[in-house]
Amino acid sequence: MGVRGELREGKRVSENNVRKLIIIGGGPAGYTAALYSARANLEPLVIEGFAWGGQLMITSDVENYPGYPEGVMGPQMMQDFRRQAGRFGAEFLTDDVTRVDFSEEPLRVWVGEDEHRAEAVIVATGATARKLDLPSELRLQGRGVTYCAVCDAAFYREKQVVVVGGGDSAMEEALFLTKFASKVTVVHRRDAFRASPIMVDRARGNEKIEFVLDSAVDEVLGEEKVEAVRLRNVKSGETTEVPADGLFVAIGHDPATSLFSGQLDSDDAGYLLTEGKSTVTNVPGVFASGDVVDHVYRQAITAAGMGCQAALDAERYLSALEGPAEDPLVDDAALATPQNW
Repeated sequence: MGVRGELREGKRVSENNVRKLIIIGGGPAGYTAALYSARANLEPLVIEGFAWGGQLMITSDVENYPGYPEGVMGPQMMQDFRRQAGRFGAEFLTDDVTRVDFSEEPLRVWVGEDEHRAEAVIVATGATARKLDLPSELRLQGRGVTYCAVCDAAFYREKQVVVVGGGDSAMEEALFLTKFASKVTVVHRRDAFRASPIMVDRARGNEKIEFVLDSAVDEVLGEEKVEAVRLRNVKSGETTEVPADGLFVAIGHDPATSLFSGQLDSDDAGYLLTEGKSTVTNVPGVFASGDVVDHVYRQAITAAGMGCQAALDAERYLSALEGPAEDPLVDDAALATPQNW
């Protein structure tokens, strides 16, 4: 990729209120990118969205993020991330981006009718876990209803849990949960799984896992926390109640990428594609990080790490726009990595 716009004679665009950097999204990736870019004097505008904080805003205790030895509530952790980025000058706009145009420089981002322009943009809009859309599910989120076994399995030692789903993710969640739970019931609405045969065989070979097929979750039972799950057989209509301390919904995730359709390259599932191990997208000056790219790990710490990468990539890109470094000790090639911006 060549540097866009012939480098504007080696000068950073500053006229007409063009910012150096806009960050779209306010979760672990976006706030970490904001922290690093603010400390690099890029004065980022973080358009964090009304749902800032991402999936951690519906997470109760977080015990696997370094630096919080006693654990931390998800919303509190996101407030800490946000406050730390703000300390170094990041500016926040609590609104949703409605449109982007990455076809020419400067890059343009709209919030309603308000247009914001920048030389570089970091996309950190994340992904959302698919839900069953049951009122009882939503009411008990964070109180037994969860969407991540790696995040929450340790809270269910010697307890009974239900996993909903029929793909590889559901099998992986169920198998991981057997390290902690006394019993794992996998519920799937069909009589055959979408998961690969090897994953199904592994799950079936685990004595802690039971299967309930041709069934859907009708209601999550419990007042203050999950106590049971009511299942409905999709063929007979018969309902049964399964005692459970937790419900793990593993029916997939949807990356928040519709805003960038036709402008940024994505895979068949909608996740943004980046170049090699970098955060560079197919559009020069646009970088992507966090769950909007990562459909494998989907952890707060990996999202934060990618946010750091995106900020460093953006800083190097913007430095390259300014032309060769004056300091002969600075390695120009290092500033231009990944190669051929």
